Amino acid sequence: MELRPQDLLVLFKVAAHPAQRWTYAGLGEALSMSASEAHASVKRSVAAGLAVMHGRGDWAPLRPALLEFAVHGVRYVWPALAGVVKRGVPTSFGAEPLAGHVNAGRDEAPVWAHPQGKAKGPSLSPIYRSAPQAALADPALHRLLALQDALRAGRARERSLATRLLQKELDAGHAG
Repeated sequence: MELRPQDLLVLFKVAAHPAQRWTYAGLGEALSMSASEAHASVKRSVAAGLAVMHGRGDWAPLRPALLEFAVHGVRYVWPALAGVVKRGVPTSFGAEPLAGHVNAGRDEAPVWAHPQGKAKGPSLSPIYRSAPQAALADPALHRLLALQDALRAGRARERSLATRLLQKELDAGHAG
């Protein structure tokens, strides 16, 4: 069973809200995918060792494995493609938590092209087609996705900082 980019989106959504009990329908609605697509995503994540089932329909991301995959694997499996300057949703070092740590000039920070975006910068392909919309609706998810994009497309300093911040975000979500 081969992982797909939406699997990371599902894992991050649940990791961002560990106290919430997600149904497949609820996940699908929150991430603009079908309930069956969310279910298949969870099955692939469990098979890959990125999540664990706790009972009938109850599952959770394995945070250490998720962190390891996010830091060391995702950029090779689903590389970010840079594009032309567009209007969109800030990502990578253009969004928090990295934006406060990286100095970037106006229109330098990457964005996911999106009609509701309020920033302008070089476009970066999102990990999954519905990621920008899901990020607009969920700041905690946006933080994780932006850090992942810094790991996918950033320079060494940005990747190092994103690694530390992603670990902190995942640890904080686990404690919450």
